[in-house]
Amino acid sequence: MVSHTKFVVVGAGASGLMAARELACAGKRVTILEARKRSGGRIYPLPTREFGYPAEGGAEFIHGAAPVTRALMREAGISLSSRGGTRWSTRTGALSPTDSPVPHMGRFYRALAEVKADLPIAEFLDTHFAGRQYDEMRQSVTRTVEGYDAADPRRASTMAIRDEWLARDDGEHGRIAKGHGELIAYLSSECRRLGAALHLGMVVTAIDEARGRIVVHCHNGASFEADAAILTVPPPLLSEIALPPAAHQRAAAAADIGFGNVVKFLFRFTTKWWADQGGRDLSDLSFLLSDAPVPTWWTQHPAEYPVLTGWFAGPKADRVSSLTEAELIEMGVASLAEIFGLPLHRIRSNLLATRAINWGTDPFARGAYSYATPRTRHAQLVLKSPGGEAIFFSGEALYAGPVMGTVEAALASGQETAQTILGGSLVTLL
Repeated sequence: MVSHTKFVVVGAGASGLMAARELACAGKRVTILEARKRSGGRIYPLPTREFGYPAEGGAEFIHGAAPVTRALMREAGISLSSRGGTRWSTRTGALSPTDSPVPHMGRFYRALAEVKADLPIAEFLDTHFAGRQYDEMRQSVTRTVEGYDAADPRRASTMAIRDEWLARDDGEHGRIAKGHGELIAYLSSECRRLGAALHLGMVVTAIDEARGRIVVHCHNGASFEADAAILTVPPPLLSEIALPPAAHQRAAAAADIGFGNVVKFLFRFTTKWWADQGGRDLSDLSFLLSDAPVPTWWTQHPAEYPVLTGWFAGPKADRVSSLTEAELIEMGVASLAEIFGLPLHRIRSNLLATRAINWGTDPFARGAYSYATPRTRHAQLVLKSPGGEAIFFSGEALYAGPVMGTVEAALASGQETAQTILGGSLVTLL
């Protein structure tokens, strides 16, 4: 593999750019093909004029240690904005701080730690916690699996959830001060500085392999020849690219990797009207949890932007694929009206800008991010084992650590893929 000198990277998201940067740094000739008219993939910076700051239509938070992300940020001189404030909830029937513990969670975690054979989390709950006394706990776990992991509990791996939820939470949680777009801009500029070519609007449709070379074909008729290709597209898109038989067989393993959907809402208002509702001081509101149709909302606290971000994830998000953006926005408005007990016109009258981004209907994503099923670890091994071929797979879906589905996972996977190609001889800049 170290004899390869010319590469095509399919996808200019975090993983593709990271792999391209590392290969170019090692003196390889790299061409990056991106289907969108922008880099970043599921990192989607929105215009500052729209929401008053570099709002995120996709990935937003830095979770936990995130060593690759934080090292890249240090290298680029990018700062982190800490997250703070108070979490509130209406799930107990009244708006209140979310301090009360969920009954039986200790027993749940003890049983989770003892799992020896993997199974879907819904089956684990049905097996160990079927009694009515566990209703609240089961609901809480299911809600987190669907909302936070964007996963289907009937498919999501119990062992992967254990590894994620019980992992050490090192590192300050927060946001990139000027948004993830700053990270993508840095990686893109680094790729260009190192001689990599980046072509936007290139929808890859097929990859041929013959006589030790590969040819990547695009929808517009363009083609690119190289020694090897790295595919960093989301799992649902792998089946839409015609591949040589052996690579096609490996790509089929992606069906065993869960891929969840998210609809992300961004509402900009004239004022922070929620800061004083019903005599309650919500001026430092961070997250708001509810049982409304769009159940989770957050602010930009400690920044004072009058913006609420809504989150609708998991199997429920799959069921709104036919709704237009305007209809989704109405669902978000109705949810806020329900949460705060206000008439719809009060919410609408304060609105200045709105977005409802359904990642499931995005043609170049078909969903938001990956999660592990009981068969995912095997699928990742199949996808990451090139067996002497010239086609490699990379992306957050192939990351085997506890933070699958994150920007950290994408960056780490891109870096790992480059190191694999270079036989572990790559000396990274990080």
